[in-house]
Amino acid sequence: MVAYKEHTLPNGLQLIVHEDHSSPVVCLNILYKVGSRNELPHKTGFAHLFEHLMFGGSKNVKNFDEPLQAVGGDNNAFTNTDITNYYITIPSANVETAFWLESDRMLSLSFDPEVLEVQRKVVIEEFKQRYLNQPYGDVWLKLRPLAYQKHPYQWPTIGKEISHIEEATMEDVKSFFNAHYHPGNAVLVVAGDISEEKALELTQKWFGEIPGKPMSNGRIEAEPPQTAPRFMEVADNVPADAIYKTYHMPRRLGKAYHAADLLSDILGRGKSAILFNELVKKKPLFSSLSAHVTGSCDPGLLVITGRLLPGVALKDADLAIQEHLEPVKQHIDSELLQKVKNQAEATTVFAEVDLLNRAMGLAYAAFLGDANLINEELGQIKSLEAEDLLESARTILREDNCTTMYYQKRAQ
Repeated sequence: MVAYKEHTLPNGLQLIVHEDHSSPVVCLNILYKVGSRNELPHKTGFAHLFEHLMFGGSKNVKNFDEPLQAVGGDNNAFTNTDITNYYITIPSANVETAFWLESDRMLSLSFDPEVLEVQRKVVIEEFKQRYLNQPYGDVWLKLRPLAYQKHPYQWPTIGKEISHIEEATMEDVKSFFNAHYHPGNAVLVVAGDISEEKALELTQKWFGEIPGKPMSNGRIEAEPPQTAPRFMEVADNVPADAIYKTYHMPRRLGKAYHAADLLSDILGRGKSAILFNELVKKKPLFSSLSAHVTGSCDPGLLVITGRLLPGVALKDADLAIQEHLEPVKQHIDSELLQKVKNQAEATTVFAEVDLLNRAMGLAYAAFLGDANLINEELGQIKSLEAEDLLESARTILREDNCTTMYYQKRAQ
């Protein structure tokens, strides 16, 4: 049970305080409700670019890291399709430093042209290294636009193409910041060795005067149901042939999501999973084979990925996967179900040992609509029965709901 208290400032900033006085440390986690799903189709990669820009100096602070490191603090950030999340861990005696640093970059970036150029180059280089010049790196650049026809999940967090970042202007940057980086679009979690009263006092002091802004009215287009199989073949210089299969599944809320998540574990988490056991161990067609869910806020994907052994035809491997999906629509082994439920419980419990994980979990639960989901989701998982997973399998694991990519090793 993660105890917390909630407050909302007049400017719209949502504050969540979680007290834990077991060690003299405080985590400040600030989640902005902006990810790649909030970008325009012709201006993608901006949420990820901003993750970098927010460390490049703000209105009154030229260097974000130096004053933080001087008082023993540490920080980082990440971006995904739905959110951008910044976090600081700092000795509780110096916690106010974290408040003024975060408040200053929420108030305004420096908008220094040199900083934009430096971070633009960093992001472009990351795009090249991770997505263009790495084996299988371009999978999601190619597969997402096929799996999603309307929803902005059709491009990855890095963006559709390098040119969108190369051509980003300072006006583009300012417009994106003004639309998304403001108190009403943020959740601040203060966790650790600090009282609720002190956390509220410092939040009001450092964030209270930042003007609230109207929320963006941009509507995110829903993805229509997929009604026919989709297929793509790719050939490149990769170590082995690979197959990727994606199935549309429910959004990141409620029992239907957790049923799909456990279903993916039964299929492809670990060496006792069905697909690994049948097609890697018993009848070896793959060197590796796994399944996972994307965990998206809006309806996401259940993904099956595998690397083939030499001499195995992609079509044969694909048919073998489909063959072993069919029995899961008829029967869920009770022992295997209990095992993946136990794994989910262990993952949740171990995660909550870490203060920063608790802070992040509270922020994300609040983003989903209710901070108390951090305490409720495990109960939802434990309550799932075999019938829930059977319904999930029958609903999701249909070929007309599937997008398949064959990634072939190019002949030398």
